Amino acid sequence: MNTIAFIGLGNMGGPMAENLLAAGLKVRVFDLMPDAVKNLESAGAYAASSMTDAVEGAQVVITMLPASQHVKDVYLGNDKATGLLDEVEDGAFLIDSSTIDPHSARMVAERAAQKGLDFVDAPVSGGVAGAKAGTLTFIVGGSDAAFAKAEDILKHMGKNIFHAGKAGDGQMGKICNNLMLGILMSGTCEALNLGIDNGLDPKVLSNIMLQSSGRNWALELYNPCPGVMETSPASNGYRPGFMSKLMLKDLGLGLDAAAMSKSSVPMGSLARNLYAFHNANGNEELDFSSLFEFYQSEK
Repeated sequence: MNTIAFIGLGNMGGPMAENLLAAGLKVRVFDLMPDAVKNLESAGAYAASSMTDAVEGAQVVITMLPASQHVKDVYLGNDKATGLLDEVEDGAFLIDSSTIDPHSARMVAERAAQKGLDFVDAPVSGGVAGAKAGTLTFIVGGSDAAFAKAEDILKHMGKNIFHAGKAGDGQMGKICNNLMLGILMSGTCEALNLGIDNGLDPKVLSNIMLQSSGRNWALELYNPCPGVMETSPASNGYRPGFMSKLMLKDLGLGLDAAAMSKSSVPMGSLARNLYAFHNANGNEELDFSSLFEFYQSEK
């Protein structure tokens, strides 16, 4: 597995591909944005002119795409283009690290299996910082054999690699994680604003909660209040990070999954609505921790 095709070089995909290059692997890259391809070419990648060009001679194909429809179009094709399942090399191993709905992931996996190809869904957690540092968490759905192959590749881009179960289960694990993340961030923003409104110093309050039962990931590593944590997006103009529009998308996937299984997710529904309001006010491109400003704007 010396040559890898990497398709989708956005905020996450670009750094992930760079880590593969740093590991000494041959990487062929493609993205609809020419500048993204040029950045990887300067790092040593082969700049493909198309997806077909990218997968030529590649034993592994990795995709990092925005949404379910993009994944289906890329792998299965549409009325405008042939899908990758009809263009990859015989025996190519397929990894999709996009965050999409489980049904779409299973559809692609089934169609890949019909052509004798292994496919795993391997969405990630860790954000842009994790992608750059090579410390992402991968949540993989697929067979035991496919997971073993995926692990050998994903280790160059991530620190924690979990086998969630069958095809589509990686997406379900990611959806559950981000549902929890959206709820935690909403609650953290709410609690900090309550303290500030009642005269507490947010740094002092954050430290109190970090040493108490309110401790959580947002407080520890991603404080949403500007000036509390120097390295957090909040202290850097809410530059993402993980954009608010992506959190809204992921919370929507959670609600869709809940509707399918008839699961009760009242807090997830509230978090989704909060992000919908926040995004409607022009904050889609800001980091998802910028929800902190929603509470202040409501005063």
